[in-house]
Amino acid sequence: MALYALEAVDDAYRATSAFLRPVDRSRWLKLALVGLFVGTPGVGANGAQFSVPADGTAPPDGDLSTVPPEVWLAVAVAVGLAVLFVLAVLFVGSVMEFVLVESLRRDDVQVRAYWSQHFRRGTRLFGFRLAVGLFVLATVLVLVGLLVAPLTLGVSAASAVVLALVLIPAFVVVGIVTGLVDGFTTMFVVPVMLVEECGVLAGWRRFWPTLAGAWTQYLAYAVVSFVLALVGGLLVAAVTAILAVLLLIPIGVLAGIGVLLFLATPALGIPALVLVGVLFVAGLVAAAALVQVPVITYLRYFALLVLGETNAEFDLIPDQREVARR
Repeated sequence: MALYALEAVDDAYRATSAFLRPVDRSRWLKLALVGLFVGTPGVGANGAQFSVPADGTAPPDGDLSTVPPEVWLAVAVAVGLAVLFVLAVLFVGSVMEFVLVESLRRDDVQVRAYWSQHFRRGTRLFGFRLAVGLFVLATVLVLVGLLVAPLTLGVSAASAVVLALVLIPAFVVVGIVTGLVDGFTTMFVVPVMLVEECGVLAGWRRFWPTLAGAWTQYLAYAVVSFVLALVGGLLVAAVTAILAVLLLIPIGVLAGIGVLLFLATPALGIPALVLVGVLFVAGLVAAAALVQVPVITYLRYFALLVLGETNAEFDLIPDQREVARR
């Protein structure tokens, strides 16, 4: 039995080449804007640790009751703004998923037109992703509670190790399952939603028989796409790093001018240095967005080709498939 994921590797490359060549500056810039949200990397956070004496009382310097209310207000505002920013990016990215697929489907990139056309579907996808994220957060908190609670009761070290060995696989299972659900929703259910003109849950109901009937094909897709995404991510990181080094040359000159301004007049030098930092970050983000355009396009074509092979009703790119195979 032929594996569609292996056959689609070359077809996706040829379809991507046909879509991006000859180089159209307007098309690349639009795709870079879309990819900036669709291809947003994950954000990791480092947990803070606090030491508490053996008697269970906090040290005088760590007494939270002495913290002024203004500090708590500032922290709450900062956290609130961060949460709103993350939700806004997640929402825009949800709508952009449809903009990207529609662009590949029609071989024409129109951000505003497709945004208006698929705004409601993007909102439903945002709600689904938010629900999945809250479920994962709640599950992790429960697992962490189960792991930490016995430690506070003074259980033996051996019992704590056994409990950790039991719960760690649960963390792994939760991560794999939610990753597959999110990935398959993005790559396959979104195209089904376009074809069927339905919501996320209805899209999953329509897609599920195809997934269950060709599970070996989608298992192969999951493995191959993981490798392709890993290789593509490494290539994007390498090229972006090279561009970052090149970008340091003009940024270094501007930073030197900012230092001279700071030494002469700190009131002018500090804003100048901040502006230089902002320009460097903006330039780095723009470079990464442009570099990842071929990778995002290729991976999405790859998924659409596999979906169309397993169910012709969900084939959004029959013309592109024929061009790639010729």
